[in-house]
Amino acid sequence: MAMEITTSVFEAGGMIPREFTCDGVNQSPAFSWSGIPDGTAGLVLLCEDPDAPSGTWSHWVLFNLPASLRELPGGVPTTARLEGGALQGKNDFGKIGYSGPCPPRGTTHRYYFRLFALDRKLTLEAGVSRQQVRAQMQGHILAQAEWMGSYSRQK
Repeated sequence: MAMEITTSVFEAGGMIPREFTCDGVNQSPAFSWSGIPDGTAGLVLLCEDPDAPSGTWSHWVLFNLPASLRELPGGVPTTARLEGGALQGKNDFGKIGYSGPCPPRGTTHRYYFRLFALDRKLTLEAGVSRQQVRAQMQGHILAQAEWMGSYSRQK
């Protein structure tokens, strides 16, 4: 069984509701997943915008989620450490935790929520960048899954 990540908040490839963006309350959507492979020691969840003018923009860096976890509620606190031992890094807005879609007005961007199952926990501190997390993940990814949504701001 392949690893999958889903949300009931928006359809795969659909528009992300305003409440989960900079135009709303800017809270993280709820996600659930299945098919975590045997041998998984920890999970990583990243939200990335490949359409940003300056290159891929990080909206969320969440790592060392327990391998036993199968869902994440909406509105994850924007704290460095979460209950259960997970850690959050800094997004490209320079903030800890989730910062929702906020593309330039008049453009539509895609947002990829990517879940990774790793064969070890990362030895990083809270507040690190997406690049630091991705570098330490290399060679340790057992499986990955993604869910993509789009968002557009009016002119």
